[in-house]
Formats: sequence, C-alpha cells, structure tokens
Amino acid sequence: MTAAAAADRRGPEGNGFGLENLPFGVARLPDGSVTCVSALDTSVIDLARLGRAGLLWVPGVAADVFEEGSLNRFLACGRAAWEGVRGRIARLVQTGERELGRAFVPVSQVELLAPVAAGDFVDFSASVHHATRVGRLLRPDGDPLPPQWRHMPVGYHGRAGSMVASGTGVIRPHGQRPTGGAGPVLAPTEALDFEAEVGFVVGCGSTPGRPVPTAGFADHVAGVVLVNDWSARDVQAYESRPLGPFLGKSFATSMSPWLVTLGALEPYRVPGPVQDPAPPPYLRTDGPAAYDLHIDVTLQSETMRAEGMAPVQISAAAFAAMYWTGPQLLAHVTANGAHIRPGDVVASGTVSGPDAGSEACLLELTRAGERPLSLPDGSTRSYLEDGDTVVVRGWAGGDGRPLLSLGEVVGTVVPARPMEV
Repeated sequence: MTAAAAADRRGPEGNGFGLENLPFGVARLPDGSVTCVSALDTSVIDLARLGRAGLLWVPGVAADVFEEGSLNRFLACGRAAWEGVRGRIARLVQTGERELGRAFVPVSQVELLAPVAAGDFVDFSASVHHATRVGRLLRPDGDPLPPQWRHMPVGYHGRAGSMVASGTGVIRPHGQRPTGGAGPVLAPTEALDFEAEVGFVVGCGSTPGRPVPTAGFADHVAGVVLVNDWSARDVQAYESRPLGPFLGKSFATSMSPWLVTLGALEPYRVPGPVQDPAPPPYLRTDGPAAYDLHIDVTLQSETMRAEGMAPVQISAAAFAAMYWTGPQLLAHVTANGAHIRPGDVVASGTVSGPDAGSEACLLELTRAGERPLSLPDGSTRSYLEDGDTVVVRGWAGGDGRPLLSLGEVVGTVVPARPMEV
C-alpha cells in the first residue's frame, strides 16, 4: 500500500489565522521573555504588552494575566473573558491601534510553547470506526466492540506530566514486550505509533461532587488543541491484560501550540451521528454537539528529509464522524463527581473515519503491520522508525466559509536511550 494511495485529500489553501480565528497560545519572544500571545496571519501578538498598555481591559481579567508561562490563569477567568479579549483584539486591528503594531512579532522569530499546563489528561476512544477496526485486529473471532462501548465513552486517565509541546523530540520508549516464547523482555518498542486526536481544553473548573452536564460544556471548555498520543503498540498489547494502557501510552503526548476557542468554532458546529441505542440521560445533548473539523497526517522519513523530499500525506479524516461528542466526553469525565481544573485536557482518541485513508494511526493504516505503507524513498512502514517526523494538521472551513486553522502538532522520533538496569 502506498502512502499516496492511503489519502489523496489535501487541505485548503490559505493561512487560517485571520480575524475569525485569533487563537491563544504561549511563546518565547526574541528577547527571551515568555508571554501569552494570539495569532494573526504570519505574526504573533504579544498580549502582555497590550495588557500593560490597558488595551485588553475586560471585566474580570487582571492586567497582568498574560504575563504567564501558560494560559491557565487567563482561562480560569471564564467564557466572557475568552471571547471578550478576542473581541478587543479584533477591534484593535480594525481601528488600526498604533500600540498593536508594536505588539506584532513574526512567528518565525518566536518559539511556540505548550499553551497550557495540564493538571489532568484524559484520553477517550470516541471513534466507532477506530474502535471497531482495532477490535477486529485484537478479537478476530469475537465482537469487535465491548458491550458497554455504545452506552458510555470509553477512556483512560493519562499522564499529564508527559504532555510536551509541538516540536519536542519523542524518545523511543522502553517497556516489557513479548518475545514469542521465552517470556517478556524490557526493551525499546518495535511498534511505535502515532494517534491523531483533538483535545478539549478546560477553562473554568468545576466543583468536586458536581457533575458537569452536557449543556454546560461551553461554559467550562475554552477551546481545542491538536493532540498526538504516541503509542508503543507491542508494550500496550502486553500490559493491557487485564488492566488498561500504562507504559505503552505514558511516555509522550504532543500538543499543538494554538488553542482555538469554541467561540471561533461556533459556525462549524454540526449535529453528531445518530447514536443507537440512545445514551443514558446524562449523556444526551440538545442541538448540534459535534464540530466540522478536518484532520490530516503527514509522514517524512529521515532519508526523505535529507534528500529534500516533501512529507507525504498518509491520513485524512473528518472529526464530525466521531461517535461521542465533546459535551458527552466532559459529562462522562465528571459523572462520578470528579472535578476539572483550568488547563485539563480531554482528548477524543484517534480521529479515524469510515473510509480507506481516514485511519488516523498506523495500527489501522497497516492492519497491525500486515499491509505496510510504501514511502517515496523506497522504504516501507509498519510502524515508525527513528528519524521519522509526523505532522498532524487541523482546520475548519475553507469550503466557501472562512478558513480556521488549528495549527499543527509535530514530533520526530528520537532513538531510544541506553537503559541502565
């Protein structure tokens, strides 16, 4: 199977960082300072500078809230603050405010950092297509979906401390994996995979013991980021009996630099898929609860990079096809009374669709290695090799509607480090 055959859809032309977007992030500026920023075209906007000038005054938002190394404090100010600040920035642009010009810095001159400091990371398996394909691989003679799958979102609690900014190298992890007879061995994974996902970022926290209803989603979730939840499939398969993922998942999760607000994404809200059977009352939603987002993935080997070959697209999927929606995921996270905090990330799980080429991980794309991808440098991939670079991109619109970019999350596989035992 060639990578070109795996997915031949391309993203729309354009930058996607216009006035309709104005996402939030964190950047290290040329002078070494770290500040909260927004994005417009090919520049970032130093929000701390605008805050010191009194140009971002919104009720409930302190003047120094943008002089932080994460968005957490700002996000805790609430929905009115997130959208109020976006509105203030748009008006400054439209009126040609002189100080705004001084706050612009070319994005090429800054280092974009992780936008939030996540205290908790929860990862779901919200795509019925992903869950079904993986189930068929793991349980070829049984029902691919566990009996509870259509009654509640299935997920696990990940390791927030392993969340890293886009561009951070991903070291090939060690873990126990089977050897085919003599028992397990502690060794670097031989089945390193990516998972293209969307992460919902919590802005306003909740009270312990009080579940968040689906109708409260937009009051608690500030926006979305892209997520690559790296996976060691051989380690994951061996340790997931009888419990869930641990070392096969906890070594690295990459996060994109831009938080695109739900307010910006409101025009792209669409009905979710029909759910059968109907979910229990706490998971029911009124009105459109899904988002019309497009996700694609490219792969570039070290040889391709050295020889000047462009990355090749290997996956293109539609987020609107996910079975479980963001409001349902958040409601389930808190259904037992667990509370959420600013900066927490609730990820969708692999954004795989129904069609060939929409599989958003190599486990599905290669059928667990049985159908390797062929790359332009003549090599093949069942799973990732050292030096491979994976880029996950996302966007909304571009189909006659304004293009909103979600940015991209980038990671390159770094060889395993020697392990002293």
